[in-house]
Amino acid sequence: MHANPVSISLSSYGAELVKQHGQAHFLNLLAAAGVTRVELREELFSCAPDTAALSAAMAALRLECLYSTPLELWTEQGLPDPQLAPKLATAHALGAVALKVSLGHYRDGCDMAALARLLPGPGPLLLVENDQTVQGGRIQPLLGFLQRAEDLGLSLGMTFDIGNWQWQGETARQAARQLGRWVRYVHCKAVQRLGDGRLAAVPPNAADLQEWAALMAAFTPGVVRAVEYPLVSDDLLALTRAQVRALAALGRRAAAREVPSHA
Repeated sequence: MHANPVSISLSSYGAELVKQHGQAHFLNLLAAAGVTRVELREELFSCAPDTAALSAAMAALRLECLYSTPLELWTEQGLPDPQLAPKLATAHALGAVALKVSLGHYRDGCDMAALARLLPGPGPLLLVENDQTVQGGRIQPLLGFLQRAEDLGLSLGMTFDIGNWQWQGETARQAARQLGRWVRYVHCKAVQRLGDGRLAAVPPNAADLQEWAALMAAFTPGVVRAVEYPLVSDDLLALTRAQVRALAALGRRAAAREVPSHA
């Protein structure tokens, strides 16, 4: 049966380890573990990435690439962040299928025409993620933005982070019902409240996986789903393989209708 495509956000291996070795160091491991896509993280590069070398290495291993930046799409002034254009250019140089950003300060009246002028034709798809902030981690602002973008015919989509909704007291099920048709990429993370009251990403248990499988019904069959929770082990290959198998199985019945991998 067709296996659903799985991505690994390299932040999952821990910022310190990734910065120590470099993101390219992990590409062979991902390919050996059966990963479809690597999510490169801007904040984990210690200097400007060698986009040509990284692109060639990923292509040789038949890994798709998504480029993630902590950029907030909308400034408090209601304009798209001017750094969007260079971020899109970096994603294009990497051969990335998509650029992932967060929503930022979207509200009615934001200059959507200015955003339209920044979006490329062929090239990386812009994906807007629900983050953990008040401005970017709630359903209604994202729903308003995505509906407006659709009305204007803008080519973009959503990264749906299952765990991030908890930071703003939203439920993933409700978010999936309202936003599911725009979702092109799914970040998977379980969430645990620590002793000091803070929330933290953790690996899933059986109940989490069952919940995630139910959420997948709201999304396009075969949507790429990503590990974005800690992967810590003396045998990272074995652990990564196990997590890839677990996420690939989510919504497998729906994925029997094969859909090409897309951002």
